[in-house]
Amino acid sequence: MLHHLEFGAVFAGPFANLLLSAALTTFKLTVASWLLAIGLGTVLAVLRASGVTPLRKAVEAFVSYHQNIPLLAQIFLWYFGVPTLLPDAVQSWVNAHDGEVIYASIAIGLCMSAFFSEDIRSGLRSVPHGQYEASRSLGLSFFATMRFVTFPLAFRSALPSFVNHTVMMFKDTSLAMAIGAAEMTYVVRQIENETFRTFEAYAVATAFYLAVSLGLMGLGAMVANRIQIKAR
Repeated sequence: MLHHLEFGAVFAGPFANLLLSAALTTFKLTVASWLLAIGLGTVLAVLRASGVTPLRKAVEAFVSYHQNIPLLAQIFLWYFGVPTLLPDAVQSWVNAHDGEVIYASIAIGLCMSAFFSEDIRSGLRSVPHGQYEASRSLGLSFFATMRFVTFPLAFRSALPSFVNHTVMMFKDTSLAMAIGAAEMTYVVRQIENETFRTFEAYAVATAFYLAVSLGLMGLGAMVANRIQIKAR
């Protein structure tokens, strides 16, 4: 017997509000993780480029760990392991403020910061060394050179990788369902369990992830087009 598609059942009653809430939670996870990843990734790239051996080795260890341990295992570590090391008052506060989202954001952000730092590092390596030498000869310090000369060029070069890893990070937020974060995959699974509309429920999730991913790639292409150096 053929199964008749009824997408209306997925959006009926309270399910529409659940899907809207799930989309907002997914965006919250993505933004929080991205801000942590880009901020920490930049710091890691600077420390690695500083030439200080202990700092370089520490960054290399951090990057190696986060690139070689499954993200789901890192999420579990933060959600189940890290809270046991925190004071009871801190645990209570986090649990009262969407602890699942907080821990998942931290785990995803830390993991992706390793990838972003490598993107920035590749961008830094693409900047001609003469740019650095010219800046230092003008009296700029190492950090001033990084801020005003090297990093703007490096970010422009690294933008395609940034976009790819941002899209990957957005999709990886679905792993937060494993610890009960009410993001899109978690909510869609709940709706499927209640309506038994398996295809329709997961088709909605698929369309959501596809639309946002394509939107992020389109936004990245627009930004790249605006900041590219125009030939004269």
